[in-house]
Amino acid sequence: MAERAWIKGAQQGSVADLERLFREHWPRAYRAAHLVTGDAAAAEDIAQEGFLAAIRNLDRFDRRRPFGPWLHRIVVNRAIDWTRARKLRREVELGDYLPAPPAPELDGSALGRIAELSPEHRAVVVLRYVLEYTPGEIAELLDLPRGTVNSRLRRGLDHMKEAE
Repeated sequence: MAERAWIKGAQQGSVADLERLFREHWPRAYRAAHLVTGDAAAAEDIAQEGFLAAIRNLDRFDRRRPFGPWLHRIVVNRAIDWTRARKLRREVELGDYLPAPPAPELDGSALGRIAELSPEHRAVVVLRYVLEYTPGEIAELLDLPRGTVNSRLRRGLDHMKEAE
């Protein structure tokens, strides 16, 4: 598989192989970050930082495994952290004086309803239904028990149905 060769080359310092990895994995990493954060600029920063973190730690990466899930774990965890921090900042800045702004609505579509979910629920829904990971893979990616993943998926989907 070409990806293994790119990883080996990147581990040995090949800029061309790093670029190939980036081109291959950037779109899905960005999309995951954007769907979790709901903020295009933040998603771009998070996906870039996640990719850089993966490259910095490439010497610890097991080339026998696919690169995408490893990168997505880094990116999604960073997106969850960013979303939590944004929520906390908003609560501190606004206190009890102003209501939180409404979640963006995209013509009632599923993507619009995803934005209404908590970061934890949003992450598992995006990983499952947008990036098409299995619940077991999501559990491994996010370092969660599989039952927690299934619970978050169910609650997230239930919330999205209620929002219809």
